[in-house]
Amino acid sequence: MSENQNSSENSTGYLEETDIKEPSMYKVIMLNDNFTSMEFVVEILMSVFRKSAEEATAIMLDIHRGGFGECGTYTYDIAQTKVMQVKNAARQSGFPLRCRIEEA
Repeated sequence: MSENQNSSENSTGYLEETDIKEPSMYKVIMLNDNFTSMEFVVEILMSVFRKSAEEATAIMLDIHRGGFGECGTYTYDIAQTKVMQVKNAARQSGFPLRCRIEEA
């Protein structure tokens, strides 16, 4: 039996194999704006997305230079939670920082 299959007993008493679908994955994309400080973006990347200082700085530079940067890939619920954490932290600090979710 493969790792994507599970056995269950049907009404006749025989085992039946069923496929288990892996959850869809989603990328969290942070968007550039003209008001949020680079330091705050690095801080968010380290605290919300658990990036090292070096990774956070590299992503922040991608965001600054290219208009957006990929923060990570997660299941939908986790990606949505990360976006809300960024939004709440940004609002509390007075920044308009935004993120979006894309299917990976």
